[in-house]
Amino acid sequence: MIGLWLVVAMELAAFVAGLTIYLLIRRGHLTLGVLAGQAALMAIIIIMGLLLDVPTAEAPRISHVYLLVVAALGYLNYQREKSYTQLILIGLCLLAFVILGSARLTSPYVVMPEVARTIGTWANAFMATALLAACIHAMQTEFTRKDKYSRDLMAALWNDEFQLVYQPQVDVSQRTIGAEALLRWNSPQRGSVSPVEFIAQAERLGLMIAIGGWVLERGCRTLAEWGTNPDFRHLSLSINVSASQIMHQDFEAFVRDTLAETGANPQHLILELTESVLVTEIELVIAKLNALREMGITIALDDFGTGYSSLSYLRRLPIQQIKIDRSFVQDAVNSPSSASLVKSVVRMSRDLGHNVLAEGVETMEQHDLLAQFGSIQFQGYLYGKPMALADFAQRIDVETQGSA
Repeated sequence: MIGLWLVVAMELAAFVAGLTIYLLIRRGHLTLGVLAGQAALMAIIIIMGLLLDVPTAEAPRISHVYLLVVAALGYLNYQREKSYTQLILIGLCLLAFVILGSARLTSPYVVMPEVARTIGTWANAFMATALLAACIHAMQTEFTRKDKYSRDLMAALWNDEFQLVYQPQVDVSQRTIGAEALLRWNSPQRGSVSPVEFIAQAERLGLMIAIGGWVLERGCRTLAEWGTNPDFRHLSLSINVSASQIMHQDFEAFVRDTLAETGANPQHLILELTESVLVTEIELVIAKLNALREMGITIALDDFGTGYSSLSYLRRLPIQQIKIDRSFVQDAVNSPSSASLVKSVVRMSRDLGHNVLAEGVETMEQHDLLAQFGSIQFQGYLYGKPMALADFAQRIDVETQGSA
């Protein structure tokens, strides 16, 4: 009887755990919910193996095989989001599987009817094997998907599936002074793919040097075209450059050759670096940036405040523009401490001789507050979303006609 009541108690505990996990996921805590679910399953399986599924001469322990299923699910989740906590849970599942499978751990306090034990052994064996097979199939599907994704990404460059869109950058009067060129992947199978979804994979495949080179070449051609039009020649163009591009030995030569080939004015070209470049060989980075500065190119530090930058880096790096990350901009209106931080960053940057551009501005309230701090350039949905080159050109034409 004790064994039957324990089964009821475990089912109740499983229901409560499942409900808690569901609520976590509904509230947006997907990662925590998935990890909590694995931990709860592991605890239930271990308790079942120690108290209910004790080995006998007629029926071996079998429930511990479910631990392999939980470990496999954990591995799939690890591929989605790398986490030390996830690795620890996988390790604990495998360790518990080895212990329960090797040691004849029994409980003298719980007695299950022999018929229930026999039926449970066969049922658990079939169920655990089926679930493990399903996990293996899911792993194979995921690997196949990633392989196909990689092949499609490699083919995208040669099939001319990439496109640049342009997000306006404005001054304090909201007049367009330039744009940031943003990469999009127009996949025949997937539609329009955001860089957030494919840049990391491109880095792993070693494609960012080639893709980044395409972006720079296409951006410089656009800048050269603007230079032939009196209404456009004042515009600057910002282009993102990855750490792998910067550290490539031929990067400076490639930039110089691209400028010469396209005829773009380097005085209107801005190369944006993320703070991740600062974790590489800093002296080499400084030398490379100095070489770019000698060409007349402006260097900008993107997403300032989210990574590794410090005052010492700001003083040493030959940068001319600081881009304040959108997270600080959006918090500034509602948080006095965030507002004070943004104000300090603006003052510090301007004291060091850097221009300041605020990213992610979405409301006039944010614009007005930043303007009070002295931020003289802005970018965000308030002024325009990323748009095709023709739409950006039409925007400039409208502004020109309006000021005529």
